[in-house]
Amino acid sequence: MPVRCRARIPRACVEYLLPCAQESACWARWLTAAFLSRKELHQCSRADPDDVVLVVTELVTNVTRHTRSSCRLRLCADFRGLTVEVYDASPEWPCLRLAQMNEESGRGLMIVRALAQRLDVRAAPGGGKTVRATIRAPDAALVTDLRA
Repeated sequence: MPVRCRARIPRACVEYLLPCAQESACWARWLTAAFLSRKELHQCSRADPDDVVLVVTELVTNVTRHTRSSCRLRLCADFRGLTVEVYDASPEWPCLRLAQMNEESGRGLMIVRALAQRLDVRAAPGGGKTVRATIRAPDAALVTDLRA
């Protein structure tokens, strides 16, 4: 019987601690763009960088506007796409709402939900929560198995 081995899957992860400040969303955009431009990621995620940066911006902005907490941004990329996780210490969970046409804000989670294939919130051990969005690469659905 032949032995099958799984190919090594390239994966890259980074984590950043951002202060509870209005500038955190700007820093998060810059850090995300720098992460996505790393050479080794060209073998990994093909998720749309503009979508990823927008998702990061919206999630970090929600933390700075609606909590009194710093946040931890974690980005993980592999051949299937990219996962964005934003942790904050606030016990209040984000909620989707329908913004009125004349309102300038209130659409962030709806945008994230539209761009991400998966969006979930999990309680963190010791309090707080993690909001996670998964952005798939366009061709990730075609990759079912990697074998050497």
